[in-house]
Amino acid sequence: MRRLLDLVYAPLAALVLVVLIPPVCLAVIVGPTLAIRRATGRACVRLMMACIGVPIRVRGVEHLPQTANIVVCNHASYLDGIVLTAALPGRYSFVVQDGAANWPLIGWCLTRMGVVYVNRRDPRAGARTTRALMHKLAGGEPLAIFAEGTFKPEPGLLPFKVGAFMMAARCEVPVVPAAIRGSRRLYGGGRRLPRWSPLTIEIGTPLRASGKDRDAALALRSAARAAVLQLSGENDRHDLVVADSED
Repeated sequence: MRRLLDLVYAPLAALVLVVLIPPVCLAVIVGPTLAIRRATGRACVRLMMACIGVPIRVRGVEHLPQTANIVVCNHASYLDGIVLTAALPGRYSFVVQDGAANWPLIGWCLTRMGVVYVNRRDPRAGARTTRALMHKLAGGEPLAIFAEGTFKPEPGLLPFKVGAFMMAARCEVPVVPAAIRGSRRLYGGGRRLPRWSPLTIEIGTPLRASGKDRDAALALRSAARAAVLQLSGENDRHDLVVADSED
């Protein structure tokens, strides 16, 4: 029955998403202010998920500080960014790889929502982005980062890059572990069509670095990854070598 459901659900859900994504992007793009554009994006994501019969449940929002912080989340699907957008308050700025800026229409939508692009191929560009992000944190603006930097088709939590934790330590802001469950089955890596799955976003309690040096940042990374691992329910792929996992 599950296979039969997937066979029927997959093309219908894909068609609905293909039809809805362009008007949703345009609705965000034409928003007159950043706050309106983000609110529109959050509402539209929930609408799209509702249209394909996918419920979104968010737990632990009360753990989010009102001051600057960095939410670090697992990454398992192409949909994780928009799912987390729907879960977090509109004050959060998302950090994504710069290649997303070139996606037709979607890239323009992301830019209009205040996404910060990071170029990991160019150390100088990466350093400039890091300084800009730290400036945002110093100004009280919270960030959301997928600390794995990428995702694989196979289940499991990949090693975390250290950049988010260095910024948290140096700016003395908390890191909030979070996890998305269900998105890998819904539209995970390597899949061309979605499969039905409910989505749950779990937000954990904030963590702080014990100091401002690299050792403190590494310890914070370990603690945050352990928390995300527990929240996500996925297996630990700490032994997988991922490029720049120590950078």
